Amino acid sequence: MIIAGLLDAIWQRPALWEKLRGMLRSVGYDTTDWVRSAMYRDCFAFIHTLGPERLDVLEISGGNQWTRDFAFKSYENTEYPGFDICAETLPRQFDLIIADQVFEHLPWPYRAGRNVWSMLKPGGHLVIATPFLVRVHRVPIDCSRWTPDGLSYLLQECGFAAQDIRAQAWGNRACLVGNLRSWRKRGFFGSLANEPDYPVMVWAFARKSPDTT
Repeated sequence: MIIAGLLDAIWQRPALWEKLRGMLRSVGYDTTDWVRSAMYRDCFAFIHTLGPERLDVLEISGGNQWTRDFAFKSYENTEYPGFDICAETLPRQFDLIIADQVFEHLPWPYRAGRNVWSMLKPGGHLVIATPFLVRVHRVPIDCSRWTPDGLSYLLQECGFAAQDIRAQAWGNRACLVGNLRSWRKRGFFGSLANEPDYPVMVWAFARKSPDTT
């Protein structure tokens, strides 16, 4: 707990954090938020299969973990709520759109999903991740939670075909309890065992049909 608290304080200083992050990872300490560790492993593996160097990418309210780990052909980032994904679109389409820990904060997630769908090229992919069993965190508001089934149905309403969606979840009771008061790093000992009845993170990969006109 003491180490996690120190890391949270250092995280506020990006240059120092990146230096320390490399040192910690070299000795096996996982600096990823525990609730997101399994999700990031799966999402990164999926993006590698797409050939990231060929992708024009849009991230909705982005973090540096995606550009730190991938050399995309191009990368653009919008910041919510400055750019309101529920009401706005960009005048171009992308091969990949990433919405990581965003949709739970949106007042109109269906509208946002339709806008995301419209900004994908035919055959393009969406990577979306949202929390489930985590405390309410208002940034600036906190509105929704989805199970894997619920997230799949939302994406289907937004235009994606059921067979083009893969939704899944990860979590366990230890991680649930460990994150009740702060966002714990996985560290040395955070278990990645999955207890399906206690999902803390839900994510999905969805593909826009190549036949879309």
